[in-house]
Amino acid sequence: MTSASPVRVLGIGGSLRDGSQSERALRIALGAAGELGVETELIPGPQLVLPFYDAAVSERTEQAERLVEAVRRADGVIVVSPGYHGALSGLVKNALDYIEDLREDTRPYLDGRAVGLVAVAHGWQAAVTTLEQLRTITHALRGWATPLGGSINAAETKFDEAGGASDEKALRTLRLIGTQVAEHALLRSRRGDPPTRRS
Repeated sequence: MTSASPVRVLGIGGSLRDGSQSERALRIALGAAGELGVETELIPGPQLVLPFYDAAVSERTEQAERLVEAVRRADGVIVVSPGYHGALSGLVKNALDYIEDLREDTRPYLDGRAVGLVAVAHGWQAAVTTLEQLRTITHALRGWATPLGGSINAAETKFDEAGGASDEKALRTLRLIGTQVAEHALLRSRRGDPPTRRS
């Protein structure tokens, strides 16, 4: 790696609540990625308040442009969504819809990028179905979902401000997801694949 072409991992997700459980989970996974020497960037829930995605609209808000450019630069992505009524949040789904703006890039959508996925919900059913939806969306966007995904039952596991968790297994899962994303991005970089290919 050189300073001119850092390997980047982007974290997207959380909810509108400051310090939400899903955002804390995202920070844990992203922190583990950063420990491997990649450059990390976080776009949490409060920064994902965007107009509903409309492909016919040519002008984007400043926050929408920041999201699209961050995804464009990223060599790996971690997405964490709360699960509401058995599905991912509208906030996160709308953010992922903006990746459509990368359709004409040389590296379109999430092509070639490892994507770590985590669902945090109050109950196992919603956590599992939300993770399945995130995987389906990732595949549709040509991303490589990491072998390990995270279904976190918020009724049983709590994350604290210091990056800890009441369930050690959940903590290990989140850290391993972050590690897998970073390792994939670093491997592609060492192989000589350009970390960033713009349109």
